[in-house]
Amino acid sequence: MLKSPFKSKSFVFAFCFSTVIIVSTLFFFSVGFVGYHLVALVLLMLLSVFAMLFDIIPVISAAILSALIWNYFFIPPTFTFHIDNAEDNLLFFMYFLIASINAVFTYKIRKVHKQNAEIEQEKNVLKLYDTVFNSLSHELKTPVSVLITGVETLKDSEAVLSEKQKQNVLEEMDIASNRLNHQIENLLNMSRLESGFLEARPDWCDINETVNSLIKKLFNSDEQNRITFKINNQLPLFKLDAGFFGLILFNLVKNALQYSASDKKVNIAISAVESSVLVEVSDMGNGFPETELQNVFRKFYRLPNTKTGGTGLGLSIAKGFTEAQKGSIKIENRMEGGAKVSFSIPTEVSFVNQLKNE
Repeated sequence: MLKSPFKSKSFVFAFCFSTVIIVSTLFFFSVGFVGYHLVALVLLMLLSVFAMLFDIIPVISAAILSALIWNYFFIPPTFTFHIDNAEDNLLFFMYFLIASINAVFTYKIRKVHKQNAEIEQEKNVLKLYDTVFNSLSHELKTPVSVLITGVETLKDSEAVLSEKQKQNVLEEMDIASNRLNHQIENLLNMSRLESGFLEARPDWCDINETVNSLIKKLFNSDEQNRITFKINNQLPLFKLDAGFFGLILFNLVKNALQYSASDKKVNIAISAVESSVLVEVSDMGNGFPETELQNVFRKFYRLPNTKTGGTGLGLSIAKGFTEAQKGSIKIENRMEGGAKVSFSIPTEVSFVNQLKNE
């Protein structure tokens, strides 16, 4: 990353001094038309700009230089530092005083604004951490509770459980552990996205099998009953990173389930579009306010007045992993109600017969 030259003190001094000299030179050849009083006003305006941009020392130095130049080249008699007129003496003194006060006051105002901005930023960071902590507490509490309850149930020697009941408990514990692992992975994946250390490892996969496996592995029975996915046997095999794909899809489906009523369905539709796999996740919730659509993929973003739960990471992670595979993602409201998130990933495609011949 290139360093800004304005962060160098020597460059700032050189910039201020050269600008004062250039402006003074331009006015020197036209002072007969504009008058030396106007020159003083222009130089003061120039110093005001410096004071808004730079630290106080180069601005004060530029003020001294401009005062000396104005005295020597513009105030009669020119080419001397002597001033005959008492009015011009007072004017010169006022020029230097105003320039200095302007530099000091502007610097202090900038300093106060910077301090206020830092305080506000600290408040926002604390608010963000508080939001994330509360959301994570809610998200992690459910799977942890399921695991604790399941372990206690299985350890309870007095509990008489049939094999089917034990199997149900183990299935619930399996789902809870996967959900818990997923929440931790979400945080780690966000860190990976921000650092840029992501490398997709594409391989041939049956997208129908991938989606079915994900639904059974990461969603409980109630959630599975709300998810509709129609297997399309006409789909080709796609060469993509199944792990990345599953992470994107899980976050989108989980988000749709969370913000839809418990009796509403979430639909997954997959199709092959040219050399890409297109996935559409539709829900029958309340949709998004049009003014908020541009914000939904922001990290930790959650709609105002939404119910508790959710870290605000799901959609941003989905976007990050889609773009990491050179794909695109978008969200829109459905005319019939609810929202639809679509993501497309460019990939090689091959039908089974073609793959066997490769």
